[in-house]
Amino acid sequence: MARRIPALYGSEVYASSKELKDRVEPWEYSHPEGNYIMPSGLFVAPGAGKEVISMFKVKFEGTDKIFESDSPISVYEAAKASDLIDRSVIAARVNEKVHELSTMIDADAEVKLLTFADTEGKHVFWHTASHILAQAVKRLYPEAKLTIGPAIETGFYYDIDSDVPFTPDVLAKIESEMQKIVKENLLIERFTLQRDEAVAFMKERNEPYKVQLIEELPEGEEISFYRQGEFTDLCAGPHLHSTGAVKAVKLLQCTGAYWKGDQANKQLQRIYGVAFPAKDMLKEHLAQMEEAKKRDHNKLGRDLEFFTTVDVIGQGLPVLLPKGARVVQLLQRWVEDYEQAHGYLLTKTPLMAKRELYKISGHWDHYLDGMFVIGDPKDETKECFAMRPMTCPFQYQVFLNRQRSYRDLPMRLGETSTLFRNEDSGEMHGLIRVRQFTISEGHIVLRPEQLEEEFKGCLELIQYFLGTVGLLEDCTFRFSQWDPANPKNKYEGTPEQWNEAQSLMAKILEDLNVDYSIGIDEAAFYGPKLDVQYKNVYGKEDTLATIQIDLL
Repeated sequence: MARRIPALYGSEVYASSKELKDRVEPWEYSHPEGNYIMPSGLFVAPGAGKEVISMFKVKFEGTDKIFESDSPISVYEAAKASDLIDRSVIAARVNEKVHELSTMIDADAEVKLLTFADTEGKHVFWHTASHILAQAVKRLYPEAKLTIGPAIETGFYYDIDSDVPFTPDVLAKIESEMQKIVKENLLIERFTLQRDEAVAFMKERNEPYKVQLIEELPEGEEISFYRQGEFTDLCAGPHLHSTGAVKAVKLLQCTGAYWKGDQANKQLQRIYGVAFPAKDMLKEHLAQMEEAKKRDHNKLGRDLEFFTTVDVIGQGLPVLLPKGARVVQLLQRWVEDYEQAHGYLLTKTPLMAKRELYKISGHWDHYLDGMFVIGDPKDETKECFAMRPMTCPFQYQVFLNRQRSYRDLPMRLGETSTLFRNEDSGEMHGLIRVRQFTISEGHIVLRPEQLEEEFKGCLELIQYFLGTVGLLEDCTFRFSQWDPANPKNKYEGTPEQWNEAQSLMAKILEDLNVDYSIGIDEAAFYGPKLDVQYKNVYGKEDTLATIQIDLL
């Protein structure tokens, strides 16, 4: 009997082996048992019938093409039948979620075909490159233990637990093995396992970090894997259809990183890399990187004697030299005077607080790993303090200092705050990611009907400051939302509260004609944000300012 094909939308369907074989082209693949296998890793035995489903339409974004079908069809097939497929297409966004081209559709769907030129397409491409990196490491150093290997804005990385130091010579060796894997053009197959099967699968392969990740997944969560040749990795996907699509790869550096970013855990080795669908694209990228190094603030700031760092002081703790200190002084005076002129009340709050304050605000439960703690956080019998990673719980105490009337609102509180965050050593760079920094931070307590006007005021404040220093023109806006699929992992509040907050922000952004992208799972744990993004010389996005709504 045939296995059911998990349909992406609607009912599950059966397909005969002949029908499936016809669909597999150009990725036809013969399984040793004689069944046919799709790139998604679905096995279908011969002789199965199929369930009748209703006619549905597949609309392709950016075109006038609409494909109609009364039987399940993959994204690839629908695009091919619509004369929209070519070698540049590597994945697809189906109803706002990114999938492999082999994804089956059996209901109305809106599809955007993705190439490497698309941000989402790059993410899929670089995610596959990270798996190729992991496979190369396991071939050369079988005792190495794998952790996570995501795509990032400028490429990919993989965190690895290995006794072998990944020196430049070793990275060159790994890169050479990656190129062999690319030439092998291995089919990438997806499959799922039940929780107990998944744990046993990774225990058998002696991958303790993967076992831990599986055990931490919520009950009922689908546990998926991707196989390419002899290598299999725990992964949510999506991926390319084969390793051969990655035509050019370069490993850039290796840094230290703690497992889950916690210094109490073992330090791993993080290998960074980048990959492209053409060798000339890699060559151009490397040339741009060399040029970017000349314009990197981390180099210019030191050369011009604005700041320095000292090993015995610590990483991520810059020392401002006289020139830099003077610049900060002038900026701080300007910002505080302008905020005061716009109704902000200046506060000066402590640099640390007892854990009880952070428990009230929720930061103790959601941000403890990112805080510098003084004392034992697990010993409730003794006092425990933490350096402040943000000012909100402190400034709210200013509002609570006495009983307030609705006539006191809005109450705008501002502070030039020095904050402390326990950043991972591999993520720190110059003055962008540091462990101590100073920002202009404000909190507004208001009535619901005042929200839009105050939001507008915050946005105008940001636009004024960034415009004055010449950064606004190159900024973009990101509407950072929660991930409803994982509400218990990170977020406070109910789905109703989140939907209300996000609907309010969406309406405000529409009223203000703000052009924005959406970032899922980028919200603060207590509310959605409008993040003002700016790309640095390396093409990585940094957040320069943010406006958050907290209805909890």
